[in-house]
Amino acid sequence: MYKIAVIPGDGTGPEVVREGLKVLRRAAERFDISFSFTEFDYGGERYLKTGEALPADAVDTLRGFDAIFLGAIGHPEVKPGVLETGILLRLRFELDQYINLRPVKLYPNVETPLANKGPEHIDFVVVRENTEDLYVGVGGFFKKGTPDEVAMQEMIATRKGVERCLRYAFELTRRRNREKKLTLCAKTNVLTYAHDLWWRAFNEIAPDYPDVKTDYAHVDATTMWMVKNPEWFDVIVTPNMFGDIITDLGAMIQGGMGVAAGGNINPEGVSMFEPIGGSAPKYTGKGIINPVAAILAGHMMLQVLGEQKAADAVERSVVAAIGRMKSMGAGQMGYSTSEIGDMIADGLDG
Repeated sequence: MYKIAVIPGDGTGPEVVREGLKVLRRAAERFDISFSFTEFDYGGERYLKTGEALPADAVDTLRGFDAIFLGAIGHPEVKPGVLETGILLRLRFELDQYINLRPVKLYPNVETPLANKGPEHIDFVVVRENTEDLYVGVGGFFKKGTPDEVAMQEMIATRKGVERCLRYAFELTRRRNREKKLTLCAKTNVLTYAHDLWWRAFNEIAPDYPDVKTDYAHVDATTMWMVKNPEWFDVIVTPNMFGDIITDLGAMIQGGMGVAAGGNINPEGVSMFEPIGGSAPKYTGKGIINPVAAILAGHMMLQVLGEQKAADAVERSVVAAIGRMKSMGAGQMGYSTSEIGDMIADGLDG
């Protein structure tokens, strides 16, 4: 029995989560898996009522689950940053979800903005360090609101944090068994302290993985090659801030936020899986939002839980459904949100 915490969240989050759970329940029936889902109301509406992003016992409660399935966080009546730091970053940090895992995979019949590129060219994974760097929030203001204001925010990199992220990336590269090429994306020519640590650790660890080819690219070069030659990449490993940026570029070249899913991974603890697209409040309740990314987040969860046969079946059913959809954009799919969920769930029975 897998105990799954469900956080539908804000906006269209509950709609896509509903379809994700529909597919997971069908996969459970098909592959003899047992799930127990428990829903939590964390998000903007709760914050507006209570003034707290998460209750005091939330993190301890969530530690008792095998995984977390998240819809979206973001409410138009809540100041930007409040929910993101109070829920998303807090869960990532306190549950030590030190890997942000983002597959960048173009599926057949999904349009990419890259000319002359197809599914055979766009299929790589970004391993983003998830609990350090500028996101730690070390810094502050001096003379705030005056002409002499100073704002400081420090980049943090620890040997432990860097090394465990790198080792996860090396192991993933080996398991993918494609080109077995791992690219470090950093900025060693300018960030000569924090990224020197990344560079040294990368090269010191590499001999432990003689079957993995290593490569390096500055972050600016990485963004250029992702557009010009995405087929060059197999696995990219990168610090937190750069990972945040290049994975959104990755989402665009794989067809948009409607198909982009991500995992916040603690290999020894509780991991959290989510669609990347945000709460999209303008589409709330219209039944036109694309649930594919949320369903693929469930696919990632099955993989991490070790249910690979079920995960493979979900991905195959997603590919089949995409082949019938007109577009990945909200309101342009040719089907409603629930119809796409039904299509993918029913595809598991075939």
